Amino acid sequence: MTCLLAVICSMSAYAQKYAFIDMDRILSKIPQYEMANEQLDQISKRWQSEVEALAAEAESMYKQYQADMVFLTADQKTAKENAIVAKEKEVQDLRLKYFGPEGELYQKRNSLVGHIQDDIYNAVKEIAERNNYSMVIDRSSAESVIFASPKIDISKEVLSKLGY
Repeated sequence: MTCLLAVICSMSAYAQKYAFIDMDRILSKIPQYEMANEQLDQISKRWQSEVEALAAEAESMYKQYQADMVFLTADQKTAKENAIVAKEKEVQDLRLKYFGPEGELYQKRNSLVGHIQDDIYNAVKEIAERNNYSMVIDRSSAESVIFASPKIDISKEVLSKLGY
């Protein structure tokens, strides 16, 4: 029994302070972020149209090949099949170039919003260190957080620190 009491007392001695932020709310209050998102949406739509047009070309080539297949020699079939495969690879390469993990959209997003995210991180870090928070949780992305008291929401303080 005394062992259990000692464990409970030692746990309370190491009590940790937590806070949370609502990143979606913070970002929605930053005009540069909204403008960057609009710009990214426009770029993404333009690039998606390019990819879809190229994919439509590949699809058209395939349908034409199917229609003409009975009239083609073995060499002609091979040549058409190779052209279709090359076009499909071109579609995949373009999709990867624009939307891949290190693609142009990722790089553009970093250039447009990376500094905003860094500023938010630095503000959160400064507030957390000043108030001795052991952890700051993003409520908007933490699906397992069922309830968090508004008393520990430091979103307003972060926005204030950022000048918004």
